[in-house]
Amino acid sequence: MGVSTSAPEEGIALVSVDYPPVNALPVQGWYDLAAAVRAAGADPMVRCVVLSATGRGFNAGVDIKEMQRTAGHDALIGANRGCYEAFAAVYDCEVPVVAAVHGFCLGGGIGLVGNADAIVAGDDATFGLPELDRGALGAATHLARLVPQHLMRALYYTSRTATAQELHQHGSVWRVVPREQLPDAALELAREIAAKDGTLLRLAKAAINGIDPVDVRRSYRFEQGFTFEANLSGVADRVRDTFGTEKEQQS
Repeated sequence: MGVSTSAPEEGIALVSVDYPPVNALPVQGWYDLAAAVRAAGADPMVRCVVLSATGRGFNAGVDIKEMQRTAGHDALIGANRGCYEAFAAVYDCEVPVVAAVHGFCLGGGIGLVGNADAIVAGDDATFGLPELDRGALGAATHLARLVPQHLMRALYYTSRTATAQELHQHGSVWRVVPREQLPDAALELAREIAAKDGTLLRLAKAAINGIDPVDVRRSYRFEQGFTFEANLSGVADRVRDTFGTEKEQQS
């Protein structure tokens, strides 16, 4: 259990997340993921990073139960900072990052794939931000990199999800494949990228980030301020306390 890094092929680092049962990451998990991605990108032998997960889904966001059992705001602050570090690590990774997504990609998962350079998805993958149902705000910055503005707003306000095929139609998912073919499909794209010159890839990544129209670090940090405001006002606890209850399931 945790975050692991392997080298499936020359020039490719595979960073895999495993936090049963649903890959809802605890605070330390976000920091571990950030460290693993940064280390992989800093390795001069690596020219592409594949970000994947094991289990039922790619990522279910933060571990809400950790917040519920932690007094005060320490868990919330830790999750805010940990998510910020992990999302930034993907965005700032010195080499391209390919996200291999299966099952659910929710909350913090959107922050990861929204900052990735390319997404390959299984045909079972769904993407969404259930933040308003979880007493939180955030990652609209990253969802806006996956779908057009008005669709982003509708998905955000309703907490609905979009399928991998729908995102493929919007151009944000490179390829959709049967679930069992996902590892090979992600490696195929990573292999094509890793065949390029490593120095040029690093320059290309820095150049593309430099012309991004939105500063994803600043805009996400701005969103996080409203998450904390919701917690201070008590509304976040009121909504979050329905998580996993019959009331939430009926809403």
